[in-house]
Amino acid sequence: MADDVSFQDKSVAELAAGEDRQRMLSHVRHARILDQLALSGSISVTTIAAELGVSDMTIRRDLLELEREGRLVRVHGGAVLAETPASVAMDSEEPRFDARLRRGSEAKSAIAAYAASLVAGYRTAAIDVGTTTYLMAGHLRDVGHLKIFTNSLRVSALLDGGAPEVYVAGGRVRAEEMSVWGPTAIAQFEKLWFDVAVLGTSGVTADGFFDYSFEDTDMKRVYLRRSGLRILLCDSAKFQRMSLVQVGALADINILVTDAEPPPRIAAALAAARVDLRIAPPAPAD
Repeated sequence: MADDVSFQDKSVAELAAGEDRQRMLSHVRHARILDQLALSGSISVTTIAAELGVSDMTIRRDLLELEREGRLVRVHGGAVLAETPASVAMDSEEPRFDARLRRGSEAKSAIAAYAASLVAGYRTAAIDVGTTTYLMAGHLRDVGHLKIFTNSLRVSALLDGGAPEVYVAGGRVRAEEMSVWGPTAIAQFEKLWFDVAVLGTSGVTADGFFDYSFEDTDMKRVYLRRSGLRILLCDSAKFQRMSLVQVGALADINILVTDAEPPPRIAAALAAARVDLRIAPPAPAD
């Protein structure tokens, strides 16, 4: 009987020692993961698993634990650093359209011209409200084969008399933005399917992209659901900025057109979400 007790005590002691080693190894792995994130802004499950000599499943569990602690954000195939309050600016009020149109005008003009060259190859396009989408629409006035669907009265007025056919959603007008919104507008466009949709945004972080208003966000989400190709326009001044409503995750778009390389954290999140990053060349001088 004494031998049996001694054997049991030894087994319990070995099990406890094994758990201690596992906790220590977990601590070491977590530190290695966070160190790598600090260096590069992102990690791959397969890469870090190979480096540490553990299974992909073990690393996925580590990432889940670290995400619960708020240390990182899991993305497809890996993780990126979590946003911190100090790293992201919050925009609480929407500037007037004219003021936004003047802000970063050179960058927006470059993005608009490049985006128009992408859209011109399609037959049906949904165009969102916003300053850069408005500038892009001006480059499409002579594209006769294009049918344009929009909830922006500014875009429709800009294209009045141009070559494309223009269709405007019916509904309530949001006067300050000259946008159409509401259940009628959503129901109309929800029945359609667009070759391409071009969206504007108030800001982009590694977590996704944002807008100032609930009203316009509803239509943006229709465009995301009902389009084959989804293009987001974002000048580089909007990186690491957020506002009232998160429209979607980066994985909800296919192409991001901007004027400069995004910060490493956003670049890593875009790559993980398989978003095609396009840097627009400077617009030619008049």
